[in-house]
Amino acid sequence: MANRNSDDMDARRHTSSSDSPSPPSPYAPHQPKSLSGIALRAFCLGLALATGAISTLLILLFTSSPLWRLPFFLAALSTFHFLEFWTTAAYNTPQADIKAFLLTANWPAYAVAHAAASLECLLSNLLFPSRAWAPLHSGPVLLLLGLVATGVGQAVRSAAMVKAGQSFNHVVQQRRGREHVLVTSGVYAAFRHPSYFGFFWWALGTQLVMGNVLCFCGYAVMLWTFFSRRIKHEEELLVSFFGEDYVDYRKRVGTRIPFIP
Repeated sequence: MANRNSDDMDARRHTSSSDSPSPPSPYAPHQPKSLSGIALRAFCLGLALATGAISTLLILLFTSSPLWRLPFFLAALSTFHFLEFWTTAAYNTPQADIKAFLLTANWPAYAVAHAAASLECLLSNLLFPSRAWAPLHSGPVLLLLGLVATGVGQAVRSAAMVKAGQSFNHVVQQRRGREHVLVTSGVYAAFRHPSYFGFFWWALGTQLVMGNVLCFCGYAVMLWTFFSRRIKHEEELLVSFFGEDYVDYRKRVGTRIPFIP
């Protein structure tokens, strides 16, 4: 009788253990690395990129409207956010989650800034279609500079993420991880913070292309303030991580962002 009761208790214990829910997989829906969430965001970004690129070409080829700048901005944004995730997934795989798209980074200020840029471009071109927004008829030159800045900024930022690999993180790290190394070669030999340099000039380049006077000034002030503070804080940590090696590197290589040595 005692043995039977013991067997029954063991069976109930085994059943209870097997019935307990297992922790959800990080790749399951609504989890940080949800495969369905990643696929959906990648699909939407691809759709937005195609829509923006095709619309830009159609407006340029078949009309004289300056409103091609709006779908261009959509295409540039879509490319940026897709490459943020793709470079992370390819070269820093452990950090590849939904947040790596940066779609909700600095929310809602980031979204408000892009909405303001789109609104300024739309209203200024609808209300003042013949305005001479650039001084001394320098519009074509500024447009070309904007296109170059957008392309170079994107290329430098993506190259920085590729070169740094697992030493790169979208969030400033308070502690040095075992995988963190001081990267000073490649694009880091020319720019001390190439990802910040890239985003700074990418963002300003998009505003030059769009012909946005107000948002160009606003972007310049906000981005300079943000990166100035972030670089100061981050470099205090980097000195504690790498000591004199980082101090020497900081002396040799500048940020290439105006007034941030």
